Amino acid sequence: MGSAKAPRRRAVLTGGLAATAAMLTACSSGPGTTNAGKTSAVGAAGTPSPSPAGAATRPDSPRSAFARLMEGNERWVDGTLQHPDRDPKRREFVAEEQKPYGVILSCIDSRVPPELLFDTGLGDLFVMRTGGQVVGPVVVGSVEYGPVTSGTPLIVVLGHQRCGAVKASYEAMRDGKKLPGNLRSIADALRPAYRETVRREHADPVDAMTRIHTDRTAAGLRANKDLAPMVKKGDLAVVSAYYSLDTGRVEVLSGAPSA
Repeated sequence: MGSAKAPRRRAVLTGGLAATAAMLTACSSGPGTTNAGKTSAVGAAGTPSPSPAGAATRPDSPRSAFARLMEGNERWVDGTLQHPDRDPKRREFVAEEQKPYGVILSCIDSRVPPELLFDTGLGDLFVMRTGGQVVGPVVVGSVEYGPVTSGTPLIVVLGHQRCGAVKASYEAMRDGKKLPGNLRSIADALRPAYRETVRREHADPVDAMTRIHTDRTAAGLRANKDLAPMVKKGDLAVVSAYYSLDTGRVEVLSGAPSA
């Protein structure tokens, strides 16, 4: 796992966070920005196309990072993909250093690849994928990594339509059964969302549970002791979102940065 040095504005960290950041940055590389001269894009027809607006610079605020992601998702929906930052020059440019502008926590589902559905490229995103985008200490630590060590200004927790992990967990809990093996740990992590879901009627309880769980996970990250101060200062936004398999569109549930 590569990394980038913490920016100057985050040079002062307190308590255990400072120790953690020092350990992480021991294997890290210096801050960098995307070089427009070292990127190229290929359009849907296989011919070069312009990079997205502002692709020459890394978004440095939650709002600009979120806007970049959502612009990419619009291209995914419309079929006007630009495939930015995906050529050998870009690979060479980020080989020694990286500074992604977004962290995506999503499901392992093969139909939900964040780099594709946001039309991003090499070095743009830190991506974590778990069944039902459930979290534990290692996953939370991985999510913290970008904001803590390189000032990544955006985290997106991305649930999706027809999530198999959520469906299996919902049905197991509804029927009083247990999932086999370590799948049980996924169901256990989803139990709070299940309890909230069954408190009222839903036309599609699995879909409702997915949205509830995604929102709860994002709320938990906003309240995280190391991330909350960044959120409070406006240096970090934690967004919960939902991806439609049918349309390809990402819908914001909560936390979209407004300034």
